[in-house]
Parts: sequence; C-alpha cells; structure tokens
Amino acid sequence: MLVYKIVSMSQAAPTITRSPAEVVRLTPVSQAPNGICYATAGETAVNSFDLERMVGAVPTRIATALERKAYYFVPLTVGQGEETLIADRYDVALSDNAVCHRNLNLGDSQCVFISTRLMDDKFSVAFEFYINVGHALVERAGVSREFSELAWKQVESGVRGETSLDAWESRKLATANGPDAERFKNEYLDATFSDTISIYLLSLYLDVDYYDLRERDYPLLAPSALAERLRKVADLFPPNSGFEFAILYKRRT
Repeated sequence: MLVYKIVSMSQAAPTITRSPAEVVRLTPVSQAPNGICYATAGETAVNSFDLERMVGAVPTRIATALERKAYYFVPLTVGQGEETLIADRYDVALSDNAVCHRNLNLGDSQCVFISTRLMDDKFSVAFEFYINVGHALVERAGVSREFSELAWKQVESGVRGETSLDAWESRKLATANGPDAERFKNEYLDATFSDTISIYLLSLYLDVDYYDLRERDYPLLAPSALAERLRKVADLFPPNSGFEFAILYKRRT
C-alpha cells in the first residue's frame, strides 16, 4: 500500500511551468559546429544524437545569418493570454493552449521555443525547426536573385502546385493583375524561398519521400519543379561536411 501511494502521488504531481526568461536562465546552451546556438529543457521528444544532427544539418552559410538567435527544444510552449509559459513535460490540460513554436525577444537576442511534444516524430520536429530557420534567413538576408528568377519563370510557364498555402495564395494574387500584384509577387518569392530552404534542410537530415509533404488545402508543386528549386538552393548553400544532398526518382508500381 505504501508503494502504491508513492507512485500515485508521483503520477499526480503537477507539471512545472516556467517563464521563457527563467528557462533561458536555467538552461545551458550548446553551440553546434555551424555556429547555431541551441538547448533542450524538460522531457523532449528528440534524443541528443538526433537533435545534434538536426541542428548540424543547417549549412554554415545559412547559420551565419542566425546570429543572436537561440533555439530551445522544449516539451510544450503554452500561450495563456499575453503570457507564454514553458512546460517541463507533456500535459494534456496544457496541450490545448500549446503552440508549435514561439519567437520571443529576450534582451538583445531572439529565443525560439519549439514544442517537441506536440508532434509525432523527429520528422515533424525537424520540419518545424527548419521552417523557422528558412523564415529567419529570408527575414535577415532576403531572397536570392537567382532563385527568384527561377521560381517566377516556373510560374510564367504554368507549373502546377506550390510548396505551402502562403505561396499558393500569394501566387494567385500576384498573377491576378491587380493593383498590388508586385507586393504579392514579393510575398510569393519570400514564401517559396523559405519553403524550399526548409525542405532542402529536411532532406539533408532525413530521407524524405516528397509525397509525405502533401497537403489538402492546395496542390503540391510538381516534383520536377521542386527539384529545380532544391538544386538552386543547394548551389547557394552547399551541405556541411558529413551531409549529402541528392534527388532520387522512383517509379510508381
């Protein structure tokens, strides 16, 4: 009976939540060889080996644009009104208010808290991380002229599908010949560049079946068109040592 009571009290112990500033103060930060700063706090869904490789897959040329930025892989990032809290483990009651990630400026740095326990596997956690990296690169460094020319040439040739809902919607508005077409074109190029970077990074970390990226809300970009975009990004940001980029085609049976 005594053992039963101890186990029950342990299982009933409340989840500990902390402010992001407290997590930053208490959590040691590591720096990957490519220069990216990252840390883990609490019962995360990714082991240390996978996380090290996930972060290390980001090419150094991209990582240099992420200075004064640190990524915290945590169980849950919870939004409660205007307040953000970090849970030390998964909690069903907190998960309803949890978000995939949140960017917070603390001091002169930006900290990104990624909720690893909202996702099913390392594929999902990695893609969330790489999507954030892609957006951060575009925000700080802009869009490559060579990539812009390639992507827009594909649009003009009528290539089907896109890489995200944002890209799909802005592409429709950019080609509608409205008064804001140029603004929507720029938004489209921002979206497609960050999307392609994200998919490229994911492919460096894991073997990706393109159709695993399929969505219901918009048609997926034609494989040959995505391959062109990925090759362009690989030219701009070559893989780090120990990582390889390759596009393999397989016949459907």
